[in-house]
Amino acid sequence: MTSYDIAVVGAGPGGYIAAIHAAQMGKKVAVIEKKDIGGVCLNAGCIPSKSYLKHSHWILAAQEAQRLGIEMEIKKVDFPKLVQRKDRVVATLQGGIKHLFKANHITYIEGEASFTNEHQLSVDGNQIAAKDILLAAGGHPFVPPIEGIDKIEYLTTDTFFQMTELPQKLVVIGGGIIAVELAFAMQPLGVEVTLLEVAPDILLTEDEDARLIIKRKLQSMGITVKAGVKIKRVSSQKVQTDDGMYTFDQLLVATGRRANLELAAQAEMALDESKRFIKVDRHYQTSVPHIYAIGDAISGYQLAHTASAEGIRVVDIISGQQRPPVAQRYIPRCLYTDPEVASFGLSEGQAKDKGFDVVVKSAPYSGNGKAIAGEETNGFVKIISEKKYHEILGAVIVGSNATEMIHTILAVCEAEGTVDELDKIIFAHPTLSELTGEVAASLFGKAIHN
Repeated sequence: MTSYDIAVVGAGPGGYIAAIHAAQMGKKVAVIEKKDIGGVCLNAGCIPSKSYLKHSHWILAAQEAQRLGIEMEIKKVDFPKLVQRKDRVVATLQGGIKHLFKANHITYIEGEASFTNEHQLSVDGNQIAAKDILLAAGGHPFVPPIEGIDKIEYLTTDTFFQMTELPQKLVVIGGGIIAVELAFAMQPLGVEVTLLEVAPDILLTEDEDARLIIKRKLQSMGITVKAGVKIKRVSSQKVQTDDGMYTFDQLLVATGRRANLELAAQAEMALDESKRFIKVDRHYQTSVPHIYAIGDAISGYQLAHTASAEGIRVVDIISGQQRPPVAQRYIPRCLYTDPEVASFGLSEGQAKDKGFDVVVKSAPYSGNGKAIAGEETNGFVKIISEKKYHEILGAVIVGSNATEMIHTILAVCEAEGTVDELDKIIFAHPTLSELTGEVAASLFGKAIHN
């Protein structure tokens, strides 16, 4: 039996970053992964989807250039070649993680872990002991109980990127972040896309104004968006809803994910009130001492960077440092559509519900010089503040480079700065970031262009 200071189950963005951080702090570390190094994010989520979104961006940019006077022709889409590019991106990043493991003397074990007792794991018959165990086992696609779903072939978010031929018609059941991003990725490649969402609207986790812009863009691209539908049944190449029949040659079920709780059940760990996640304390420790859980296994934002931050916190706590839990209000949330959407903190409604005297200001991309020059006028910057101390409660950016721009506001907020500090920043001209300064100034009635 081999003993370690820390054994990490799962080599996704929560597990592998926690493992490297632990090794850097002098710990003897083992990482166990039953599928692919890098987890869902690298192999079937964040990275492949951004690769495909880049492909669609190239086509949309070419179409825009054609409209504005640059003559060009897109003769065909070689989808297998695009898949190969995606695979190269994934392989490069996988190799990077393996290199970091080797450089930091981390033992990487391929196989499925199971508990033999509270501090021992078995992987393919090999016994591993650890003083502390970190569960970063991620989640799996949730497939709702739709009539007929068990009788047909369909894709989930875990299998979508294994597709090697473009479908002519893609029906997506779901209207959340992943569903919408993949709709954006597929339609410019020539795929007829239909989104079917049972909730009253798509993207219900997003700002209402942002949601409206994205829905309009989807529709302008020719993507059929149906919200508030009741899915009666599915059959080979057909989805029957209460408002009609939708045909497909590929069906994608993108209705969220559920935590992998097999190890929690083996160790008889307590679950939270929803019974969907492992219950942890403010130090991410489960009901079993010296066993911790992070990422998709616990409640909170199911995002790669959330899991990474939580993993670092756990290692610091194991090492004797006093660290508060990751603050949900400081976690950026990103949607990589065109335009992009990025946000953090409280919405206007949430802030009012908490009793704040809320002040909200926004500025449109359509008034920004760089946005106009770049034909990127669809979007806005919005800051949610409070009247007395000018505290930044939240922010939403919709538009080009939104997922990069959000960090300026977030950094000021994280540093306990207020809107006053944002207003003092001199933003370069011409930049999209000038909109942030414009909104900050407008909160004091000093906006120049808004």
